[in-house]
Amino acid sequence: MTDTPETEDASDAVLARLYPSQPRRVIGVVILAALGVLVMWIALWHPPASFPLRLFMLAMAAAALALAAAMWQATRNGLVLTARELRDTAGERLALVAEIEAIGRGTFAFKPSQGFVLRLATAPGRRWRPGLWWRVGRSLGVGGVTPRVEGRFMAETIDMMIRDRTEGRVPQGRLPG
Repeated sequence: MTDTPETEDASDAVLARLYPSQPRRVIGVVILAALGVLVMWIALWHPPASFPLRLFMLAMAAAALALAAAMWQATRNGLVLTARELRDTAGERLALVAEIEAIGRGTFAFKPSQGFVLRLATAPGRRWRPGLWWRVGRSLGVGGVTPRVEGRFMAETIDMMIRDRTEGRVPQGRLPG
């Protein structure tokens, strides 16, 4: 066995990275947790007259606290764009670049905050990482607690890759500048 590192394939070279902003991550989790605690406090110490409503409020409080924990876990990772795929830093593939048909990042696009939405050729299934990305049907939304500048750079890189593919050009390692 040798200790030399394996050569990296050109399709695995990282073109863009998108990591959650720590202040946004903390603020998002704190707001969700505070909502859960507030609703639970109201349900337990100032209960509504209806017992089913009280149970509903407790269920909503538990859901908000669970969502806060899920968001904290999900935003530990970031996203990585290569010439072949978009994946998170834990290794989960979000989409193959070859399957991306269009990108939406306008004001009225149904997209996460500070992010963009990708239209895919296939519907790989529903998945969600609160604060980082979601995938429903053929749509993949990226963003949430991520910085705007990094998200814009990744979106422009993907847009350039789509244009190069549709115009029949082979990328020569260019990145948007």
